[in-house]
Amino acid sequence: MSEEFGPNFITLTDEDGNDIELEYVDALEDNGQTYMAFFPTVDDETDEAAAEDFGLVILKSVTENGEELLTTLDSDEELQRVYDLFMEQLMDEDDENS
Repeated sequence: MSEEFGPNFITLTDEDGNDIELEYVDALEDNGQTYMAFFPTVDDETDEAAAEDFGLVILKSVTENGEELLTTLDSDEELQRVYDLFMEQLMDEDDENS
């Protein structure tokens, strides 16, 4: 996957050449690995329903040949563990802002 970084948005290109736009939500580090959470971007109401079905996108940052890349997680267990960490972190931030 290749990626283009912007202030709060990222465009990923998958192995089939399809572009996917995501909005950056947050990042965290766990066991020496950096994970980033994104929401799919929404252009119109039709896309909004699809984006809600898609939910939170979690990718991990890896370095290959000196270049930072974002990849999918290796297992459902890793995904669930990191998802729970993000939810915990987001809830803590909400509590602090209340």
